[in-house]
This record gives sequence, C-alpha cells and structure tokens, in this order.
Amino acid sequence: MIDIAKLTTAAFTLLLLFFTFALILFPGAALTASLRGLDLWATKVFPSLLPFFIIAELLFGFGVVHGVGALCERFMRPLFNVPGTGGFVWVMGMVSGYPAGAKWTRDLRENGHITQIEAERLVSFSNASSPLFLIGVVAVGFFADPALGLFIAAAHYGGNLLVGLGMRFYRYREEPPSAKAQTKSILEALKLIHYTRMNDERSFGQLLGDAVVRSVQTLLLVGGFIMLFSVLTELLKQTEAIQLFSILFTLVGIQEVYQIPLTAGLFEITTGINALTDTHTPLLTQLVFVSFILGFHGLSIQAQIASVLSDTDIRFAPYFWSRIAQGTFAAILIFIFYQFLDISKSSVDAWTGSHTQESVLFSFLDYYGPPFTFFMLAYTMYLLLKTKSPR
Repeated sequence: MIDIAKLTTAAFTLLLLFFTFALILFPGAALTASLRGLDLWATKVFPSLLPFFIIAELLFGFGVVHGVGALCERFMRPLFNVPGTGGFVWVMGMVSGYPAGAKWTRDLRENGHITQIEAERLVSFSNASSPLFLIGVVAVGFFADPALGLFIAAAHYGGNLLVGLGMRFYRYREEPPSAKAQTKSILEALKLIHYTRMNDERSFGQLLGDAVVRSVQTLLLVGGFIMLFSVLTELLKQTEAIQLFSILFTLVGIQEVYQIPLTAGLFEITTGINALTDTHTPLLTQLVFVSFILGFHGLSIQAQIASVLSDTDIRFAPYFWSRIAQGTFAAILIFIFYQFLDISKSSVDAWTGSHTQESVLFSFLDYYGPPFTFFMLAYTMYLLLKTKSPR
C-alpha cells in the first residue's frame, strides 16, 4: 500500500534540493528577483494595505464590525449562509485586496463570532484583487487601456459573487439549522457597538498600538511570500523547469504562445499578466486568461492565505477549490461581456484623466512608499520593545 505521507515528504525534499542547487547556480538572478519582490512590497503593497489593516483592527476593537454585522445579517445569511459580520469582511476584502479577507475571517473565528464551516465559506469569497490593482495596474499598466478596467473588475467581482452564492451550500447538512436572520434597527446596532466596546478593556492608545503591531506583522509575512515566490518563479525560468508545465497545457489544447505566461501567472499573478499582454495575441484571449489568473490568485497569494489560516481550524481546501471556480466564472463572464458589450482597444487619449490619476498615485507611492514603510517598521519595533520592557 502506498504511503501518501512518505511520498509527500519525498516530493518536498526533492523540490527543496532542486531550488537549493538552483540558488547556488543562479545567485545573481535570485538576488535580482528578490530585490524586485522587495521593491514591490516596500513601495506598493505595504503603504497601500497598512492603513486598511490598521483601520479594520480599530473597527474590530471598537465593536463597529459587530454593529455593522447586525445590520448586514438580513442579507448575508440568506445569500451566503454566514453571519452579518461577514459583510464587513467581504466588502473590506474587495476594497483592500488580499490577504485582508483571510486575516479578518481568522479574527472572527478566533473571537468565536463564526463557526469553522462559516469561516471556510467566508474566506472562499472574501479575498479578491483591489479596484486599484485591477484598474491601475492591470488595465492601465499592462493593457494601457483604463476602459478595460470596468469589464475586468465586473468579471472578477462577479465570479467572486457566484462563488459566494455557491458556497452557501458548502457542508450545510453538517450544521444545525440556523436561526432566522433578525432585522435589527440602527439603534440596536449602536447599542451592540457600545456593549462590545465596553467589554474590550483596552485603552485607545493600547488598541492603536496593538492594531499597528498586528497589521505590520501580517504585512511582513506577506512581504516574505512575495519575495520568495518572485525568486522561485525566476529560478524556474533560469533552469527552464517551467517548460515542464507546458506539457499539461498542451494536453488541454492551449497554444504554445500562452503556456509560459500562464505557468508564470499560476505562480505569481503580476508576472503572468505582464507576460500575457506581451504576447500580442487577440484581446479576447488575453482577457479570458487574465481573468482566470486573477480569480485563481496565484500560488504566491494562496501561500499567504494558507499561512494566515495556519494557526486556526479553518481548512485551506475549500479556499483552493473556490479559486479554480472563481477563475472559471470570471473567464466565462469576461467572454460574455466581450461578445455582448462593446469592448475594444480604446484610445488611452480619451481617458487621459484616469490615466493621469493612476500615474500620479503610483508615482506618489514610488516616492513616499519606502520611507513610510521604514518609519512604520521602526515604530512597530519601538512598540514591541516598549511592551516587553519592565515597568
């Protein structure tokens, strides 16, 4: 009888040995890829996500999430079979991007506000690309056409919604019948916010400090995964091991010109999307593959989600299969939009205002992102040392 555990150990051992020797053979390429990942994290990811994370932590601490959840119960339970607090996680996850949805799902689970099955439902559709990334990076940066951003976002979030509606039936027979969703008034929601705040005995200063520390720790984890997968993807290219994935794509009938970009996209979405838009193939095909990659999230982001959930009882498998479903739904939706709506390679000159706004935003992040990142890391170290120092 085959021992799956031993086979898994052997497979991971071989992979680690392969990447170790690849690092020794191509140290320059690995260093360049690592620095590229660090630059992306320090200039874009950290400064853009940290404010969302800190604000969300404060909203959790002040009980606002629970008050909003009471108001959202009326539609979150019937639609997605999760508590109303999931509405906050869903919306904030889409606004701020990954892995925010997983982080706040974990917080709800750790505080006992949702069950294990509800958490697995929620994490499957509360992680998505932010509008800034879809429009500013994908549409403007890669396709050079802001007009495509609306269609890409509609397909991406539409696929996410379909996954959420489908996941409402996930393991529903294993749960006791849920109580009928109660409609609460705004006054009752405010009372719940006050009650939750009073139960949290931390002062505002302590709450703010905890919010900063927890947010920075999560983003440090994210940065590590970005750099790691940037290096792994580059090593696969340098060793030409990435060609092995072409065999699988050939079996399903995908043309050779798309095979390497798709393989790169399955590891890291920005690398894959950049490679796809450089193929100079029909726009529809590019959009379909890009929508799938965005829905799949890439193994880099999936590893971030798995790490965020690792210290909980939330299983990773439902999230993984939901990524395949979302990628498929998004690809189908973008195909439908292309066929029935007027999607064409419009002139960027007609969208100069949008293009300028995005360019100014990313120039701002390029200039002020690194010092902001360094300052917040230093401030976090100060808070940690202050907490550990004897009083």
